[in-house]
Amino acid sequence: MALKLDMSKGYDQVEWKYLEAMLLQLGFNHRRVDLVVSLVPSVSYQVLINGYPSKVIRPQRGLRQGDPLSLYLFLLCTEGLSNLINDVVRTRSLYGIKVCRRAPMVSHLFFCRR
Repeated sequence: MALKLDMSKGYDQVEWKYLEAMLLQLGFNHRRVDLVVSLVPSVSYQVLINGYPSKVIRPQRGLRQGDPLSLYLFLLCTEGLSNLINDVVRTRSLYGIKVCRRAPMVSHLFFCRR
C-alpha cells in the first residue's frame, strides 16, 4: 500500500494546540512559544456582501498563507507527523517500499502542489 499526502491544504488544518505542543517538544523557549501562540490566532477576516462588510470571522485553527513565518511553523508541524510515521515504521507496524533491490526503503513523502 502507498500513501500519498498532499500537504497543500494543510495550512488550514493545523490545530493551534498541536503547534504549541510541537514547539515545546522541539525545545523552543517558553517565552517564544507563548509569543507565537498569541500571534497565530490574532487574525480576523471580513468579506463584502453586496458591498457591505460582514461580521468579523475569527478562525479556530490554521495558519495564514502568505505569512513568512507560517511556512516555518507548518514545516515544524510536518516534522512531528514525519516523526510519528517513523516511529510506526521502527516498530514494524508499517513498512516502506523499495523501487529496486539496492534502493533505500521509503515509508513516506510529503509534497505541495503549486
